[in-house]
Amino acid sequence: MKKTMMFVALSLIASSASAYDKGVASSYEQYFAPFAGKETSTALQLIKPNDFVKAIKKGDKMFVLDVRTPGETAIVGMTLPNSAAIPMDQVFKPANLALIPTDRYVVVVCQGGVRAMAISTALRHAGFSNIYVLKGGAKELVKYTNQNTVY
Repeated sequence: MKKTMMFVALSLIASSASAYDKGVASSYEQYFAPFAGKETSTALQLIKPNDFVKAIKKGDKMFVLDVRTPGETAIVGMTLPNSAAIPMDQVFKPANLALIPTDRYVVVVCQGGVRAMAISTALRHAGFSNIYVLKGGAKELVKYTNQNTVY
């Protein structure tokens, strides 16, 4: 019994040490190489709410990808032209990926910025180079628009 327990314990330790996919880890190592020092914020491609609003007013070519849940978008939705609400768990379905343009920049939005950062990282890793994140998400955008006249 003790030998069996010891074997099981050693097997679990050995399997957990190699439980990650080395190919995927290597690809992320290469992907995150530019994310060092002062270049990190540039590499993350964040856009502040005020710059986002300015870009909209200027008529910049952009696409807004709202990755919040349907419940969240029902309360405060993005009604901008050239936008789509695709919940985070649906973004990587082939039909939805086909909706994301490559000829303009894409601003990914969620409630606070965390989900948008995860989705934008994955989209960039999948080959999209035109992906930006609305810094602070919809929450900061609402706060900014409430404090400033944006019309």
